[in-house]
Amino acid sequence: MKKVLIVGDFHIPTRANRIPPKVQAELESETYDVVLCTGDLISNSILKWLDKVGDEVYVVKGNMDFLKLPEKLSVRIESLKWGLFHGSGIFPRGNIAQLTRVASQMDVDVLVHGHTHVLSINEVKHDDKTILLINPGSATGVWSGSGGSLIPSFIKAIVSNRDIELICFELISDNLRSRHMFFSL
Repeated sequence: MKKVLIVGDFHIPTRANRIPPKVQAELESETYDVVLCTGDLISNSILKWLDKVGDEVYVVKGNMDFLKLPEKLSVRIESLKWGLFHGSGIFPRGNIAQLTRVASQMDVDVLVHGHTHVLSINEVKHDDKTILLINPGSATGVWSGSGGSLIPSFIKAIVSNRDIELICFELISDNLRSRHMFFSL
C-alpha cells in the first residue's frame, strides 16, 4: 500500500503569496510515499517544500515554470503505471478526449494532469482499457487562463495493488471539505 499526494498549480509568488494555512496544515499532516505534482510551482522554494512532505517526489513543468523539469513522466505505483503531465497544449483546457489520447500514448493506467485549476476525476474507456484521469486543481485556488474554480484543492490517494481510494479536498468558505472515491483498475 502506498500513500500518494496529488497536488499542483501553486503559482507562488506570482498569483498567490502562500498556500492557505488550512490546506498547508492538511498537506503536512502526514508523510507521503509518493508526491505527484502537476507543475506551475513558479518558485524553487515549493519544490524544496515538496521534498519535505514526500519520500519520492515527481514534478512536471507547467507552462509558467522556468525550472528545469520534464514535460511528462511516468512512474509505477503498486501495480499501476501513472503518468504525470501539466496539461499545456490541450485545448480547450482539460479536454477529456485529448487527455485520454495523451494517457494512451504514454501507455498509463492513470494520468495526473493540471492546468485547469479545477479538481476533476474522470474514468474513461479507451481501446478496451479503463483509464483514470485525475486533476487535483490548484493548491492555492488561484485563477487560470480559463478561469478555474478559485477553490484551493488537492487529492490524497491510497493505492493498493490496482485499487485506488481518492480523498479529494477543497477549501470552501474557510472549511476544508473532503469526499472519498474508489476505483479498481
